[in-house]
This record gives sequence, structure tokens and C-alpha cells, in this order.
Amino acid sequence: MKHFLLAGCLAAAWAVPAAAQPTRANAPRAAAAASSPLAALFINYWEEQARLFPLQATAQGDNRYNDQLPNDQTQAFRQQLQTMYQRYQTQLRKIDRTKLNANDQTSFDIFDYDLAMSLAELQQPHWMMPFNQVSGLPSSLGQLGAGTGAQPFKTTQDYRNWLGRAHAFPVWADSAISNFRRGMKAGIVLPKALVVKMIPQLQSFVVTNPTANLFYGPVAKFPAGVPAAEQPQLVAAYRQAIQQDLVPSYQKLAQFLETEYLPQARASSGIGAVPGGAAMYVYRVKRATTTDKTPAEIYQTGLSEVQRIRTAMEQVKQQVGFQGDLDAFFVYMRIDPKFRPFKTPEEVLAVYRGVLTRISPNLPKLFGKTPKAGFEVREVDKFLEASASASYSRAAPDGSRPGIFNVPIPDATQYNVTRGMDALFLHEAIPGHHYQIALQQENTSLPKFRQLGGYSAYTEGWGLYAESLGKELGVYTDPYQQIGALNTEIHRAIRLVVDVGLHTGKLTREEAIQYMMANEPIDTQRATAEIERYMAWPGQALAYKTGQLKIQELRTKYEKQLGSKFDLRAFHDQLLAGGAMPLAVLEKTMDAWAARQK
Repeated sequence: MKHFLLAGCLAAAWAVPAAAQPTRANAPRAAAAASSPLAALFINYWEEQARLFPLQATAQGDNRYNDQLPNDQTQAFRQQLQTMYQRYQTQLRKIDRTKLNANDQTSFDIFDYDLAMSLAELQQPHWMMPFNQVSGLPSSLGQLGAGTGAQPFKTTQDYRNWLGRAHAFPVWADSAISNFRRGMKAGIVLPKALVVKMIPQLQSFVVTNPTANLFYGPVAKFPAGVPAAEQPQLVAAYRQAIQQDLVPSYQKLAQFLETEYLPQARASSGIGAVPGGAAMYVYRVKRATTTDKTPAEIYQTGLSEVQRIRTAMEQVKQQVGFQGDLDAFFVYMRIDPKFRPFKTPEEVLAVYRGVLTRISPNLPKLFGKTPKAGFEVREVDKFLEASASASYSRAAPDGSRPGIFNVPIPDATQYNVTRGMDALFLHEAIPGHHYQIALQQENTSLPKFRQLGGYSAYTEGWGLYAESLGKELGVYTDPYQQIGALNTEIHRAIRLVVDVGLHTGKLTREEAIQYMMANEPIDTQRATAEIERYMAWPGQALAYKTGQLKIQELRTKYEKQLGSKFDLRAFHDQLLAGGAMPLAVLEKTMDAWAARQK
């Protein structure tokens, strides 16, 4: 059930949420309403999974296991998970669902779904590809150890906790290499195009001068909570950990990939090319979309959506008086200097911050409930920006860290305004992921697995739906803002085509890049990074459009059913009220809400 909120749109190695804000008066009542056996089951599960997934516990503000890395590269660990999931599934199904209240029935359904999907996950051989160029422990360890992520560095104990994780990394790295080797024997390997990106990423951590190493950051400047008398000892310990644990492990991983793994990596682009890959992809599609849609159905939806949005783009092109076809219009928006007005990253960030100022007066018209958590816009860490997409990192539950909209800006002078900056803010920040995730984790009336859980089809579907609210929020007021919003939407429609195409053998990496560039104004570098992300995460990119289309379908359905009784603000509040859930469960709860409105 590895679907918990970590860092933005991309939550786990293959996969990111929201809900209603309880008042002080109603939260205790809601918690007490949970049936005792069901509530106890949820509490026990949450405690057990926190021990098994300590990095996720840290990200969720549970600091009890901050000195541990997950022992997730072994068969024994996978067997432990299977035993646990089966045990909870057996216990859950002993509870009479018909005797539960409506909210508990929803929790029952979500938990049952989670357990079934988690058991199915364990039948997949993805463990033979332990990490890739966009996710996995080697990169997340850098984010944690730099002192800018979820790992706290406030007290002496915090500093010692991190050393525990650093000391455990060599064992994890050795186990990962072993799993890569098992994948080589089975023919389940990553594409060469991804491996060549992973090698320099790992090499960037191989900085032998401790004071110049990323992991030295926390001891370069201590907080007030660490006594001066203890600081020299910590500095020495961090220098030793960098030199003896971290640098050698990253060096070993890089060398292994370059000399042993790369020669056996595959030339193919999609997961369908590996033994059993077709079934692996069907599972990934089901997990990402929370539907039973087939890859073929999703592919056809993608083609249809791309054509619909291209037609809308043609209308904008005519509106601005551009002479030439749509392809020429894309080239014009890619290369004309007026669309790249920035000189520094700060200028890019200032535009995103300005979106919030423009939409703030209209937010109360669309949302009755807003989160308490703070919010910031930040540039992505330099070591990640070459392969990173814009993302959202959730706020710490205790308020110690705000929600963060992370923006990669490898070269500010090449940052193009027609990529849809307004729409991207609405998706990743407000009212997209920040409202959704912060409201959900602030809702203490939900069991923990719902309060801190997520499903990409719901969460990314909400983010893409949030983009469609631009005109109602007071943005998209000129044609190029409109084309920017259409650019972001067609980008998600294109994903349905290229993701399925890549993983079912319809498209190569190069053909997918060309298809993307032919249907949106995107440069080669960004298109390549996007396509390689889909290669690394089969199916994940399908969640956005699938979820958005379902939310829009529900809104249209209730507008027709309720007529003058339809209240858009109430619809949005209810949509977020129960937190992230599979789309079928969401529709069931929303149908019940609509029935009450009548």
C-alpha cells in the first residue's frame, strides 16, 4: 500500500492528494463515530507500516524512525509485506460492512482496494529495477541529507538520526546492485537511454572533499538547538560518513551502472519489451488510473483529446492573426525571443508568485474551505533540475514546513511563458495540489491512511481540473495565456498516446518525442525529459487526464441533475471533503452528495 504523500506530483517510485478541513467542534465527533474494530484496524495498520517505511514516516512528520532506511531491497522484506497485507485483508473482511456508517463504509472500501492492489504489486518484478533517473533512494537521500527536505536538523538528536541513515546506505546500495543483477539475468532491465542519465546523477554525489559535498550542508551552519560544545564532534562524524559511507556507495553504484549494467541495458523504450512486460503494464495502468480501462481504450481517448484541443488551439491561432499552420505556430512560440523574457531564476519565480495575487479575490467564490498550511514557491535543487518536472511538496503536518511549489529552471533565459505558467501554478499550487493535499492532511477526522494517502488519478486529476478553473479565477485573460493553458492540457492528453505507445511497442523513444513536439510547443530537451520520465514510470502519466475527465464528467452530470440547486463551491468542497480515493469510490460518494442536494 505504498501510496503515501512524499513530494509533489510524483509520490513513490512508480507513482501523489487532498480533503476537508475539520472544525474543532466536529473533528472529535467524527473520530468517535468510527466503529471501534475498524478504527483499531486502521490504527494498527498505520503503526506497522510506519516502521516498515521510515522515509515515508519522516515525510509525514512522524520522526520516530528518522535514523532508519527502509530494508526494502530483500525478498524477506517483500514476504513481510505480503504477510502483513494478507493479515489486514482477512481482518477487514471479518467486519460487517453493512453495519457501518457511510463514512466508515468509504474507509472500508478504500482500505480493501488498497490491500488488494498492494498484494498485486508484490507479484510484479519491479524490484529488479530499484531506482531510475527520476526517483529512488539515491536521489531522495540527497534531498533529505542536504538539510532542505523533510529530514529535520534542529537538535543534536536530529543530526545523529541522519548519521544512522548515512551508515545504512552502503548496505542498501549493495542490495540494489544485487537486484539489478537479478534483473539482468531475467532480462528485466532499464532502457539504455535512462541509464546514461543515471550515471552522471550518481557521479554528482562523488565529491571527495567533505566540505564541498552536498551532505555537508547541515553541519556548515548549525541551528540554535545544537549546543556549540557538541558541534565539533558532529562535524567530524559527518565528514567521516561522507568519506566512508556516502561517497563510496554513490561511486560504487555509478561504476556498476557504467561498466556492468549499461552494456546489458535494453535498446527498447517500453516495459512491454521485457519478459512479462505486457502484464506488468496492464497492472500499472490499473494502479495509476484506479479504473479497469484497457491500454487500447486509453490510447483512443488520448487521440480524441489531442484532436479536440488542437482544434481549440487553431481558434486561438486565428484570434491572434498568425499566418501559417499550427506546426508553424508552435515553432513561433518556441523560438520567438519575446516568449523568453527572463534573465534570472528569480524573475521566473516572481511570475508564479504573481499568479496567486491575481486569483486571490476569486478563490472564495469557488472554495468555502481553504487550508491553514503556509505556501511558498521555490526553485528545484540544482542536482535534480536537469531531469525534474515542476512539482508540489506537501507541508509538514506540524506546520514546521510550508507546502512548496518546486520549479526547475535549468536556464532562465530559455524559460518560455507559453508553456502555461498560470495553468501550472493552478495545478501544482493553488487551488490544485496545495489546497488538496493540505486540506486532506489537516482533516483529523479521517483515519491516517486516508489523511496522508493518495491516488494519482484523483490527485493529478484534481490538479488538471484545477487548471480548467483559470477563467473563473481571473487568469487566462489574453490569447497567449489561453494557449498556455491549452498547451498544458494537450500535454496531458499527449501522455495518453505516448505512454501507451511506448509501453505497448507502438512508439519508440524517438517517435514519442517527435509526436510530442508535433502537438505542442515544447523544445527537444524538455520533450526528451518528459518521454524518459514515462519510460521510467510506466502508466503513471495516464492518471492526469483520466482523473480530470472523471471530475469534469461528475460536474457536468450534477449541473444537469440539480439545475439551479447546483452550487459549484459546495461541489468543490465536497469533492475534497473525503480525501483522495479511487475514482469509482469517489463517484459513489459524490452521487450520494448530489442525491442529498435534491
